[in-house]
Amino acid sequence: MAKKTAGVLGLDLLLDPKSLRDLIIGEARKPSMVVLVGDDQFVNHQILSRLRKCIHPDEDDTSWACREFSGDDQPDPRDILDEVATVPMFSDAARIAIVRRADSFVSAHREILERVASQESGPVGFLILEVRSFPSNTRLAKAVHQHGLAITTSTPPRFDLTKWLRQWARQAHSIDLPAVTAGTILERLGDELGQIDQALTTFATALPQEGNRTLLPEMVDSLEGMGNQRTVWEMVDAAAAGRTTEAISLLDKLIQSGESPIGLTAQAATVLRRYSTAARLLGGPKRPASLGAALKEAGVASWPKAMNQAEMALRSLGSHRCRQLPNWLESLDRSLKAEASRGPRARLAIERFFCMMSASTGKTQIQSKNRTHS
Repeated sequence: MAKKTAGVLGLDLLLDPKSLRDLIIGEARKPSMVVLVGDDQFVNHQILSRLRKCIHPDEDDTSWACREFSGDDQPDPRDILDEVATVPMFSDAARIAIVRRADSFVSAHREILERVASQESGPVGFLILEVRSFPSNTRLAKAVHQHGLAITTSTPPRFDLTKWLRQWARQAHSIDLPAVTAGTILERLGDELGQIDQALTTFATALPQEGNRTLLPEMVDSLEGMGNQRTVWEMVDAAAAGRTTEAISLLDKLIQSGESPIGLTAQAATVLRRYSTAARLLGGPKRPASLGAALKEAGVASWPKAMNQAEMALRSLGSHRCRQLPNWLESLDRSLKAEASRGPRARLAIERFFCMMSASTGKTQIQSKNRTHS
């Protein structure tokens, strides 16, 4: 009977290596094809590394039995299929062919890949594709669902990243991470898992090698570079609260320290879009029960300090201006990538954006809605 494998979440597999091994070389039939779907480079790298280890327990085998192709180069599918169809003569190691950035490759050779994915036994070796998107209604996706394995490497919208981060810190770095510390790290670095893992690596070396290895919240900003992340958050908080002079002062400090205006805007946009989403939810037909519930649904970290700051920011901005934030951010992004790409013009464009945020209209509307939901 053919094996059916629903999409698997890569973040879950990283916490349970045995599950990945069972999916690849367990008692069930070998997958006809493995597809990594998503754009998180950290998760992609980790999953690929573990796939290699599952298939090649002896690392020396990887050097000759694993070959990578770039989808951007439009490789000949015959070369790839020949690679995975080759039977090893002097080793038990199965061959692996990995196509990185394979979206255009999949589009160009969909029919061939459909035939491979539809095989119950699959090729002798392992074919692994790395794509950003993989629509479930295509014949290829259905064949992979039936006979292969699709692994989602992006973070789902409502995924409990705080819980995952605490488990990852313990498993990968032997760090005890309280929930409030995990929340602090996520507020500083967002969902950039690669940066977060690098930060945990640094913390792991700074903590005692034996005994108590608990990372306290106040220790987070001691890491070089995390101070700037805190300043970005303070800048956004000041701008949202209408403290424009303070926000501009912090902006100047960040730019003087070498931060890119485009990078700063991207970090600020992550926070502000959550506020906009919360305001839209509160104004929609299926309104959350409270302001806090709307913020949590929009992706704001649930630890008390983050939630309190977000609630104050939302009340200060008002629902009308919160809903305008995506348009303003889009306009700012266009300016920073065009006429205000660098120098004083870039800073002026961001300062103008802060001034737009600081107006007080719409404040009462959010407060009254919050009282209604309380």
